[in-house]
Amino acid sequence: MATPVVGANLVPPTLEPPAEEKLDIEHAVVTDDPRKWSPARKTSILIAVSGAAVICGLGANLYNPAIAQIESDLHASSGDISWSISLYILILGDFPLVWSAFSEIYGRKKVYITSFGLGLIGCIVAALAKTTGVLIGMRVIQAAGASAVFAIGAATLADIYDPHVRGTMMGIYYSAPLLGPALGPIIGGALTQAFDWRATLWFIVIFTGLCFVAFIFFQDTFRRERSLTYQNVLRRRLKERAAKGDNSRSGISILSHQTTVSTEAKLNDNEKVVAAFPDASTRGSSNVDVSTRGLERQSVPSTQTAAVVAKEIKQIKLSLRDVNPVGPVISVVSRPNNVCVLLTSALIFSFGYSVNYTCSRTLADKYGYDALKIGLVLLSYGMGKYQCLSLIFIRVDVGYIGSMFGSVLGGRWSDYVFRRSKARNGGVSYAEMRLESTFIMMVFLPPSSIAFGWLCQKHVHIAAICVFLFFSGFFAISIYASTLAYIVDANTGRSAPAVATNSAFRGTLAFIATEVAVPLQLAIGDGGLYTLWACLLILADFLVLLAWWKGGNWREKAEQKEAQNDS
Repeated sequence: MATPVVGANLVPPTLEPPAEEKLDIEHAVVTDDPRKWSPARKTSILIAVSGAAVICGLGANLYNPAIAQIESDLHASSGDISWSISLYILILGDFPLVWSAFSEIYGRKKVYITSFGLGLIGCIVAALAKTTGVLIGMRVIQAAGASAVFAIGAATLADIYDPHVRGTMMGIYYSAPLLGPALGPIIGGALTQAFDWRATLWFIVIFTGLCFVAFIFFQDTFRRERSLTYQNVLRRRLKERAAKGDNSRSGISILSHQTTVSTEAKLNDNEKVVAAFPDASTRGSSNVDVSTRGLERQSVPSTQTAAVVAKEIKQIKLSLRDVNPVGPVISVVSRPNNVCVLLTSALIFSFGYSVNYTCSRTLADKYGYDALKIGLVLLSYGMGKYQCLSLIFIRVDVGYIGSMFGSVLGGRWSDYVFRRSKARNGGVSYAEMRLESTFIMMVFLPPSSIAFGWLCQKHVHIAAICVFLFFSGFFAISIYASTLAYIVDANTGRSAPAVATNSAFRGTLAFIATEVAVPLQLAIGDGGLYTLWACLLILADFLVLLAWWKGGNWREKAEQKEAQNDS
């Protein structure tokens, strides 16, 4: 019978898991388990985090139609405006590392409220800015505030949904940020025309304010028993107390070994200890709290000892000094399977940025679309350097539609393949099953890239370009939806740091992609550029196959190594 481990995180009282069930850390027994909340309650959380994620794309795109006004009003150069855009993208991708570290100590709700409060301040000051320096600085603050939902939005969904439906929910969630590039240009253009460029930022102020108020009523989904980061910090603090002589040796012994509460033990309610790390011996367990794996089960010597441990842990209050974004990230990137999928995710995301940027230039320069025609067929999407006259960079609407379909349908396909593979494997699942859903998509993405590039190069009819924009967006985001779900599945107990690391990888590579896209486009043309991208996408395919083939063994070896380090 699986029995609860003493001393992980104490929130009495709680019940024992079923006798036959072997659980990993992400299924540790907790009070008020978010996985058992009603479907309506879970859906409301999905709507809340997805709606908040829209702000990421809106903030990046809403004020782009007003670039000319900003340059004139603030006497800004094209380089200044470019920095305000590029830095926004970079901070939006990298700052989630900080937020994820806070969320693993303080919970999701406090981070949501703090981040939206910070973003609100940045938006207000930016709307009142009189100089480009203030505008750029506040855009950085705005991006830092908006970026939290990138990391902990996916982690929140991991808190409430089991793996067999997680792909679908991740697909729905990730489709929300795609609304920004679609709605931002339209709303931004209307506000700029009706008022001025500052109205675009005041719109963000209102949107951010609504998110801030909504998350005040948000019920936190974070459970400390299911966070490896929290448990490792707690263990370190207990060891520190033991070194100072402030802790009972018996209490530390219970935390340092896989000591369990016997089912026959009779404890009072104030002495009950929550189950945190039942041993998971199957491959499907993903990663468990490695400090408790492979050690012989013992029984609690007495209820008095359990009460001592509970009292000691209850007295420990984790604080700001316990927030460390570096340690969890190192744990994530030290696993080869994670690195393979993180690089794949970054390449696919950067491919999308490159498509949006270079196609915008091609349609504006080679097809001669004016602003009115662009407004009917294309969407403004400012992502790169503005030189001489302020260019209107555009994105084809059908490309956005392809991405939306790819995100939602790709997520559902990912779950279907995952469940089918699990059934074939006798009901036992492991994270790499998720990657099988990418096999079909990865065959067609590189050819779609090549076709898109050479159609642009030959300046064929816009309908043909739209078709391959749709397919490129559909196949790319379908793969991305599965890799994002895999990152969560393969890093149980570290979902927030893992998603934040994914955001940092993709944000940094996307920043580089936007900087080199135009020089490469000018040097080798659209055809050459997207043939090169096809080669990079084939590399991404190879990395996914490698993670699918070897990922399980890599994870098991990493868990054993971490267990040795913690022993």
